[in-house]
Amino acid sequence: MVCVEHEPEFCQAACVLLAQVAAASDAVAATSSRREKVGLLAALLRRAGGDEVDLVVRYLSGELRQRRTGLGYAALRGLPPPVPTATLTVGEVDSTFEGLSGLSGAGSTAGRRRAFTRLMSRATEPEQRLLSGLVSGELRQGAAAGVMTEAVATAGGVSVADVRVAVTLAGSLPPVADALLTGGGLGQFRLRLGTPVAPMLAKSAASMEAAFGTLVESGLAGVEWKLDGIRVQIHRSGADVAVFSRSGDDLTSRVPDLVEQVRGVAVESAVLDAEALVLRPDGRPARFQVTGSRVGRTVDVAGAVAAAPLSLVAFDLLHRDGADLIAEPATKRWEALDDTVPTQARIPRLLTDDPTGAAAFVADAVARGHEGGVLKAASSAYLAGRRGAGWVKVKPRIVLDLVVLAAEWGHGRRTGTLSTIHLGAVDPSGAFGPPGGFVMLGKTFKGMTDRMLAWQTARFGELATSGTDGWVVPVRPEQVVEVAIDGVQESSRYPAGVALRFARVLRYRDDKRPDEVDTVTRVRALLT
Repeated sequence: MVCVEHEPEFCQAACVLLAQVAAASDAVAATSSRREKVGLLAALLRRAGGDEVDLVVRYLSGELRQRRTGLGYAALRGLPPPVPTATLTVGEVDSTFEGLSGLSGAGSTAGRRRAFTRLMSRATEPEQRLLSGLVSGELRQGAAAGVMTEAVATAGGVSVADVRVAVTLAGSLPPVADALLTGGGLGQFRLRLGTPVAPMLAKSAASMEAAFGTLVESGLAGVEWKLDGIRVQIHRSGADVAVFSRSGDDLTSRVPDLVEQVRGVAVESAVLDAEALVLRPDGRPARFQVTGSRVGRTVDVAGAVAAAPLSLVAFDLLHRDGADLIAEPATKRWEALDDTVPTQARIPRLLTDDPTGAAAFVADAVARGHEGGVLKAASSAYLAGRRGAGWVKVKPRIVLDLVVLAAEWGHGRRTGTLSTIHLGAVDPSGAFGPPGGFVMLGKTFKGMTDRMLAWQTARFGELATSGTDGWVVPVRPEQVVEVAIDGVQESSRYPAGVALRFARVLRYRDDKRPDEVDTVTRVRALLT
């Protein structure tokens, strides 16, 4: 169907302009009212038809249908000027990304860049912001998973609870929205062995006491160790076993040792939610990189298994011998898990209503080399995403004082601001550069408020050692920043051989001099 006018309000169903999506994205970002966000999103979803429902949900959620496009930040440099009139439809945009994502071989990088530049040359300014955010993964306008789920339910005239159950079973929201809004209905979604369901996720809390206060219910709760491994979902039907990653990728061929461990469980059919990790000879977990490299290995799998066998640690049971347990309370799922999986392959768990006792339980896990703990409401059903506060994770936070070495211009909502910052530690010994110099350990754009972005754009403009019109702006190493990290990992990308994991800004420190920041030696010590 062809749009009767190149204006969003005149665009007919099954012909949604990208401008409509961009306008809804901007409108959602401009309001703090959850009800208004839901209303804006639902209104646009009702206009969509056919395959567009899936695309509109994805684009408003900040993702492309193509998981890998081959485009990086470099593709966002030197973009053509925007056009004044909107003509792009979401279908055209999807076709463009589908085509460029399929390019390979010599010249493919340049080909992808040309295709993307042609697309951007047809986009208005709001559309360019949206597309840049989708490519960079930095589109954060407030249409989080929970808001989008409510919008889909509102547009389809069903309860949010029904949509959440369907999302859990379908594995993601777009196919549920498509079924609901194009006439298929939600009845088609049910647990199928061999098809991964969407994982339940945990919110975060700074302490166990805070976690208890956040939980959806008072009384007894389960406290489990939080392991630093690879989350897997394992489906078994007879001798057939399939292992999926958190994102639904099939890992079965890479993890034959997990397959054999699950075949050893006394059950005919099951769906397990579990963690896979490599353990050292002393029983402590190996560094995450060891486990990640092992699971990522696609060649010489037998050699990888022999060198770094995986251990299965199950923490939930979603199906057993023909019975679906997703809607059952956690206590019933735990009982079924305990009756099915041997102790050595199950997560340690404490049932308690005492934050002090729970904190001691988690402290023991940390002392054994694990990440922290997860508090789980005893009556919570298994629903995809972060629903209320059924699960709350608590783990020690590592805080570092580092110096800013450079800043990069942002995309999407952050266009026009210096956003991503390069982080460095001091190297007094000169082991990785000049004595007393600074060594880069990673980058981050997380944890920054709009007010902080405005401040640091001005600040780093003052500290810039070269013009601020380049993509990366080097700055004099004078500004100290306090960051929180989840740990460090080995990396050949940076001079000190380590990189920060999940760094996020806490605050800028004007009370500290650059020579007072943490040393490379201290950061490297976190590897052990």
